[in-house]
Amino acid sequence: MKNIFTGRKTIIACSCFLLLFFLITLLAPYLAPHDPIKVNLALKLQPPSSEYLLGTDHLGRDLLSRLLYGARISLGLVFLVFIMSLTIGLIVGTIAGYKGGWIDTCLMRFCDGVMAFPNLVLVLGIVAMLGPGIMQIVFALLLVQWVTYARMFRGLVVSLRERQFITAAMISGSSPWTIMRKHIIPGVLPPIVVIGTLEIGWAIMDISALSFLGLGIQPPTPEWGAMIHEGKSYIRSHPELMMYPGLFILLVVINFNLLGEALSNKFGVKKRF
Repeated sequence: MKNIFTGRKTIIACSCFLLLFFLITLLAPYLAPHDPIKVNLALKLQPPSSEYLLGTDHLGRDLLSRLLYGARISLGLVFLVFIMSLTIGLIVGTIAGYKGGWIDTCLMRFCDGVMAFPNLVLVLGIVAMLGPGIMQIVFALLLVQWVTYARMFRGLVVSLRERQFITAAMISGSSPWTIMRKHIIPGVLPPIVVIGTLEIGWAIMDISALSFLGLGIQPPTPEWGAMIHEGKSYIRSHPELMMYPGLFILLVVINFNLLGEALSNKFGVKKRF
């Protein structure tokens, strides 16, 4: 029986949702009805109204505005880490897979050592040592994520290295840099982009988890995980303070995962290498 969540319609639907979501977050300064960090204790914990569509939090700040601005922080950090990790992993994995020998052994053993620890545990340890903050989160996630991409790139490059067109390029006198740039890297990028779509969902949850534990984005900056952390004291009286940011995280992660699953099935890409 064909899985309805892996077809072309799923790719289109998830892509449209994510594109619309990113467009809304980019336009957050124009769409947000109020200042997301302005405190007004006289309006704390207000129910939804025409002025405050989702109500206010315990400090009288507009929830809708904070959700929109929080998306910019969460998704902006995720894509920054993704691009940087992909670039470093591409360079290291391509060199290790193409050169082989002791270079491959040293680089991959280092990657194995980092991957021996659960990602979130290692990130928590790094952030705990460096202290909370945006740059600390970026550095910790970058250190953990690039080794995964390096392993993936290395496996793809090894499989391509023995192909006839690579042998032909070597015989024709092309330099190793030219072969990697023109023949190998274009061949390994598409599956990595597919796998990266799946990894983005995990990165969003990692950033939110760090902020929830107080090790990530610090108040008063709006961020989904931090908003859940701030709302946990009011879970009985005003559960919407946690439900709204949690729902945003859920929708974005589900769409990224469905999109990644659909793309991997469509192009026959394995999730791990």
